[in-house]
Amino acid sequence: MWKTVRRAARATVYLAGAAAMAFGTWLFITVLLIAAFGTLAVAGAWLTPEAVLLLRRIAGAKRNMTAAWTGVKIPEVYRPFTGTMRERLVSALRDPGTRTDLRWMAAYWLYGAMFALTVPLWLAGLVIDGVWCGLLRREAVVLPLIVRLADLDADWSTALLKPSPQVQLTARVEELAATRADAIAAHGAELRRIERDLHDGAQARLVALSMRLGLAKRAYGQDPELALKLLNEAQEQAEKALTELRQVVRGIHPPVLSDRGLAGAVRALAAGSGLDVVVDDGSLDKGVRAPAAVETAAYFVVAESLTNAAKYSGVSQAEVHLARVRRGLRVRVKDEGGGGADESSGSGLLGMRRRVAALDGIMEVSSPVGGPTVIEVELPCVW
Repeated sequence: MWKTVRRAARATVYLAGAAAMAFGTWLFITVLLIAAFGTLAVAGAWLTPEAVLLLRRIAGAKRNMTAAWTGVKIPEVYRPFTGTMRERLVSALRDPGTRTDLRWMAAYWLYGAMFALTVPLWLAGLVIDGVWCGLLRREAVVLPLIVRLADLDADWSTALLKPSPQVQLTARVEELAATRADAIAAHGAELRRIERDLHDGAQARLVALSMRLGLAKRAYGQDPELALKLLNEAQEQAEKALTELRQVVRGIHPPVLSDRGLAGAVRALAAGSGLDVVVDDGSLDKGVRAPAAVETAAYFVVAESLTNAAKYSGVSQAEVHLARVRRGLRVRVKDEGGGGADESSGSGLLGMRRRVAALDGIMEVSSPVGGPTVIEVELPCVW
């Protein structure tokens, strides 16, 4: 009985909030009518975009309320308002999201007042269910109807506020086009970096090596000691060139990933980072590996995060968590430093986000001033 009462009380609170929002929509309809008449009169056309923005906020609040009740997030797809007043007005009127919100508000004007039914249901439920459950030990009959009212409100709101498949597909195409552009930009920047590293590093040393070998060849017959000295210098140049070539190769695809897998590669990173890093990879299946592109992206996320932590955090400890989830691979890097990480400050976060977005992944950065800094990435893949 008490469990039923608690559920009914929670549903009543939800319906009370829905009723308060419905009352707000009744007031908002007045704003919409003023905006509509103002648009017809041209002089008040500037009200329409502002009214649509307010409508979006109200619909967004209802989406959040419904998601809190059902546990399922309702997607939100809108076109941005930019440009001149005329362009903003056209965007506001032609946006499919505006029509979706207006359709919901028209229906909500009717079903948003279901809270009024909870009062007689509570009065009847406390008497009927009190006897039915308390004396006869049967399941409650009346109070669960309040929960069903809340479920009905949530189901109708979800159906009305959910964007159409065509709108979601259009938004998805736009998102993929943006991530594709970022991926192309990141790929071009990576190619320029590799070219610069080869030109300024390994190529210069190989040219110097060729020159020393030529000088040693000329000096071999007349001054063997000089020739030997030049050969020793050439050997040093060759070793340095090989070292720089290995670094370039690691920047493309770290060999340690192929040899030891992601868990082993991350542990090698942690050992060479200069920090006391705790690595948790217990949920990874050691016999099953993610695709190479996913492992590479995860590796560079950890590498860049640990580099930033060593440079800017001011602490000597960090945590790395690798987890296999249902939809892919999750990476989480945390340090207890001063926080305040900013993607626009050139700390490498933008490059990480582009690399993750190119694989259709999700990256979240939490770095309030005072810390901690938490970087969490989820990369989709099929295990």
